[in-house]
Amino acid sequence: MDVKLPNLGEGADSGTVVGILVKPGAQIKKGQSLIELETGKAVAPIPSPVAGTVTNIRVKEGDKLSVGGVILSLDEAAGGTSPGPAAPAPEKKAAKPAPKAAAKKEASPEPEEEEAGETEDAEIVNENPVAPPSVRKVARELAIDLQKVRGDEEGRVGWEELRNYIARLERLAAAKKAAKAGGPGVAPAESVDFSAWGSIYKRPVTPLRKVIAQRMTESRLAIPEVTQFDEVDVTALNDLRKKLAPEYEKKGAKLTITTFVLKAVANTLKKHPAFNSSLDELANEIVFKEYIHLGLAVDTEAGLLVPVIRDVDKKDLLQLSKDVAELAAKARDRKIGLDDMRGGTFTISNQGAIGGAHFTPIINRPEVAILGLGRSVLKPVVREGKIEARLMMPITVAYDHRVIDGGAAARFTVDLVAALEKFNEADAKI
Repeated sequence: MDVKLPNLGEGADSGTVVGILVKPGAQIKKGQSLIELETGKAVAPIPSPVAGTVTNIRVKEGDKLSVGGVILSLDEAAGGTSPGPAAPAPEKKAAKPAPKAAAKKEASPEPEEEEAGETEDAEIVNENPVAPPSVRKVARELAIDLQKVRGDEEGRVGWEELRNYIARLERLAAAKKAAKAGGPGVAPAESVDFSAWGSIYKRPVTPLRKVIAQRMTESRLAIPEVTQFDEVDVTALNDLRKKLAPEYEKKGAKLTITTFVLKAVANTLKKHPAFNSSLDELANEIVFKEYIHLGLAVDTEAGLLVPVIRDVDKKDLLQLSKDVAELAAKARDRKIGLDDMRGGTFTISNQGAIGGAHFTPIINRPEVAILGLGRSVLKPVVREGKIEARLMMPITVAYDHRVIDGGAAARFTVDLVAALEKFNEADAKI
């Protein structure tokens, strides 16, 4: 039998093979890892759905593999153990009709050859669509599942709704092809022989760097981003950190400014829910999230990773300190999983430990805002008519102007500054 790449979960339909863990002739057990796949900035093992003997490996390191693509071939009869029920192949999971698109996807698993409607717009949004026979006929001819077409308020799908859906599929397909060519809407740069002017050396672009490049390009081109700059007087906050740090160390945690920032951001997001939202461009809706999961950008040798700390508003500073240390270590060791980087509602990028002042971070789409932190430095500041040396931290709030206006961004920033400068000591004590 052919073992195919199973469904990878929300938001992932392909990855790059970065490790092959078995060899031809090897006997494997059900659940044994076959390959390592880099997807969405994470490396995850892909297990075998059955036991058997490897007869042929169909991929090599560096290959791009899509859901439904063949990993290897197995002889189940030679497995030596009962394989149990095989995991269903991805193409058999489609319970909804769209036979032409599904057949094409099975035959051609590469992303650029997939039906855009099956890969990019597969959510059922209209369980009981009402449509006239003429619309249903055209939908059948185009292999469009009307359950995926958003109707009017009563669920009716007419020509206008069908045209809008087809237009969305065309935009998604065009964006995907452009991304394969060098980024959405960006033509590949002309190849230049740089050795003509001196010595050079080359390194291949890693799969992770490709993911980062594509995500950042998509975000920059898709979002009308505006940045708000300010400074926070963290003199008192740093004194509080130093005062409480020994107590946290006794509990096995390191208290940092980042921990305070997480809590302050969570409290501020509660006052300004638009910053904790996402824009559903296809549905033309703003989705407000009632949970607060904060992404924390981590600088690693392989590239930037953004693990997510969940329910920040419900945790005390001790637990947040432990979460920060644990997730940062997992990210740097490349042991971070896909689930650890999903579901974020707002991101924090802290360059304070490295240096630098204000910078303009790129929003982590589909979020609508991001906070950038620079290095705190002593500055002369006027307080009550007197010049004092205060520890000042530069901050930047970048936001999506489609969802957030300048006045709202200014109010959010003012409240965030206040939350940090007037942090309640009682909230920090163990």
